[in-house]
Amino acid sequence: MQLPYEAKNVDFMRQLRKKMTREERHLWYDFLRGYPVKFYRQRRIDCYIVDFYCHAAHLVVELDGGQHYTEEAKAADDARTRILEQYHLHVLRFSNRDIQKNFREVCSVIDAYVKDHTK
Repeated sequence: MQLPYEAKNVDFMRQLRKKMTREERHLWYDFLRGYPVKFYRQRRIDCYIVDFYCHAAHLVVELDGGQHYTEEAKAADDARTRILEQYHLHVLRFSNRDIQKNFREVCSVIDAYVKDHTK
């Protein structure tokens, strides 16, 4: 099943790939890019661009910087998660601090989820 997306996000998605945050680059280049199950970065789903997406595990991985911790941003993230879940996707959220301080644990959580949800 191909997930829907808005074509207007294509250029923005490409820009985001070129301007990944330090934490996104760390997770991508030091774990996900070489992971045995395919992950995509800055993938379009519905009207959103998710940080990382694994089709085989129906998994979205989001990294949240400080801007995600206001009440308004939390509500927007919750709404976004509910929409993504309508496509039978599971969303794992990690803070940038998790990437900086607990990188191995983040990778272990992602790895365990993928192994439990792929054939």
